[in-house]
Amino acid sequence: MTESIARHPSAIPEIARPDAHAVFMTYWYVADAEQGRAVLDEIADAWQQADRPKEILSFSCYLSTDDDTVMTYVQCTDSAAYRPFVSGLPVAAARVEPLEFRRHRSVVLDPGAGPPNALVTALFDVDGGERQQRIVASVAENLERAPADEYVGLIASHFHLSADGTRVVNFAEWTSDEAHVVFLEGATRHSSLRITNDMAGVRPIGYRRYHLHRSVGS
Repeated sequence: MTESIARHPSAIPEIARPDAHAVFMTYWYVADAEQGRAVLDEIADAWQQADRPKEILSFSCYLSTDDDTVMTYVQCTDSAAYRPFVSGLPVAAARVEPLEFRRHRSVVLDPGAGPPNALVTALFDVDGGERQQRIVASVAENLERAPADEYVGLIASHFHLSADGTRVVNFAEWTSDEAHVVFLEGATRHSSLRITNDMAGVRPIGYRRYHLHRSVGS
């Protein structure tokens, strides 16, 4: 059955949903916001019009706040369902080869904050599964130890490990862009930077802030 696309807070994906056993992420550069919105609408329309297998739970697409990057985020109960489905979509951009992740750990800091208005992704290049788990544990524990006034507006951080052992991505949900900007100058962010910069086998790639553009899903 084809799903409708919602454009309200309930359409925001539940990143920590327990039945999402696999996550597929793609991202690439665009010339500007107009091109970014156009390509995301084209992809989302293809997802809306297709008959999605039950193993694919949700599709979400985002435009970066600097208008130069688009991202898609797909949750599945079974990783085997993703590629056969997208290979049949009529839009080339919908068939970009993804990075495959598993959500490993979530740190929920403000469960009563309401739906997030910004998503920040921090990506790390790592040397294998042991380093994946070590950097997540270190950064998550640094967050959990931090005073609450150092991360005002941070709703939750969701740490994902790539299936091939080479990447870690933190999907951090924020109440606003402004809250994240303030956090960037604070002590907790700087201590996390020291942890990641000093850990052998871990190389920070950088962060990017996004707004949800459209979503399709249950």
